[in-house]
Order: sequence, then structure tokens, then C-alpha cells
Amino acid sequence: MYRIGIVAKQLALSADTLRYYEKLGLLKQVYREPSGLRLYSDKDVSRLKFIKRAQRMGFSLEEIGWLLEFREDPQRARPRVREMARRKLEEIEKHITDVTTLRNELTLLINLCESDEEGCPILDGL
Repeated sequence: MYRIGIVAKQLALSADTLRYYEKLGLLKQVYREPSGLRLYSDKDVSRLKFIKRAQRMGFSLEEIGWLLEFREDPQRARPRVREMARRKLEEIEKHITDVTTLRNELTLLINLCESDEEGCPILDGL
């Protein structure tokens, strides 16, 4: 069992974030000492790592809640999880396209600014 401070440091999360995840139900039944101090099991830490990884993939906390529920019966949930992942991938691909367009526009404006001695194409372009 690990104290909240140890888990927070290990996972680079704040204690407030851990409490918030518990409040949302992403963590269930975190053990408390009689004094009220939270103690986290290896299973809790594994669940927190899952949450962090899913967040890095762009899933919202609500979606992560669903994914955690789906973990309980992965065979039955497989089609729903696959669809969620497919939608998330589409969102990421659109974001990549948008960011690539912005990068190209900024590159062009920087190049124009370097060759323009009178004005500032960056300000004009924005």
C-alpha cells in the first residue's frame, strides 16, 4: 500500500488530482486508514497509469470512465472500444492536418517577413 504523496510523486500527479479521480469514480474504494489517510494498492496504481495513458491519447475523463468499465468485460466491450478508438484516431488525424496547415502558413509568413524590409507580413497575415 502506498500513501497518496508517494503515488502522486511516482505518477507526476497532484494529490488533488488523485482525490478528484476518486470523486469522479475513476478510482473505486481507495483504502483509508482510520485516520482518513488514503492508501493506494498496486491495482490502484495500475488503474492510474491506465488513466494517464488514455489521457495522453486524447480521451476525456468521461471516455476514460467508459474505458475503465469496458475493462471489466473486454470481450463484450471490444466493438465499442474499437469504435471509440477509431473516432479518437480520426480526431487526432484531423488535428495533425490542422497543425500541419498552421506550420506551413507560419513558415511562409516567416519567410515573407525575412525578405520584406518595409512591413511585417506576419502581422498582415494574422
